[in-house]
Amino acid sequence: METLYITGAGVSAQSGIPTFRGEDGFWTIGSQNYTPQEMATRAMYEHNPGEFLCWYYKRFVTYQHHGPNEVHVWLNDKSLITQNIDGLDGKAGNKNYVSIHGRIDKVTLYHRQGQPVRVEPAPWEGIDENNLKQSLLEVFKIPSKGPEFNHSLKPYVLLFDEYYTELYQINKAYTMMENATKMVFIGTSFSVNITQIALEIARRNNIEVEVVDPNPAHILYDKVCYHKMLAKDYITL
Repeated sequence: METLYITGAGVSAQSGIPTFRGEDGFWTIGSQNYTPQEMATRAMYEHNPGEFLCWYYKRFVTYQHHGPNEVHVWLNDKSLITQNIDGLDGKAGNKNYVSIHGRIDKVTLYHRQGQPVRVEPAPWEGIDENNLKQSLLEVFKIPSKGPEFNHSLKPYVLLFDEYYTELYQINKAYTMMENATKMVFIGTSFSVNITQIALEIARRNNIEVEVVDPNPAHILYDKVCYHKMLAKDYITL
């Protein structure tokens, strides 16, 4: 039997990283001119890369040195798909997890979706925060006319107007979901596609589901057990 754990932003909250939809969450705080839903798009990266990169840096990269908490450590030998891009599961020692939405410590060449491309370390150490926008544009090799295919760099992150490709290990994720004998969702609002895909597979395979969250979303499925608690309390059960 193999339990698959699928985690969201609630797992990293204890590490000091804001959840996405809380009062201080990434999606409730926009830039000066755009909402988060407008910012976190491929279209914004393509048409206003300076604004996009500044927002991404301030909202995500500033947390790059935060460390894993006890939940990440507990998950380090588990079958795991995370929606988080903070890389804390890797820091905790999980060698085979799927980071289905990317990671802040990685970049790729700017490419057409589905095109094979390498994932490389992000060049954050080369950023001058005193001249943030210009520094980001220079380090990410973005000329004044905008990003260039197979030349400019793009953060390794799945954006709202992009879709799951093999770059984000979607086939491995499907295999993990199909092979699961139980799924445990921890700290997620079920507002992204991967959680809906997982639930569809759980229903089809008629397997048990657990939802761990202080305010869990209600799931239309008769094999759900709810744990109205923080992740750190669940791992001590």
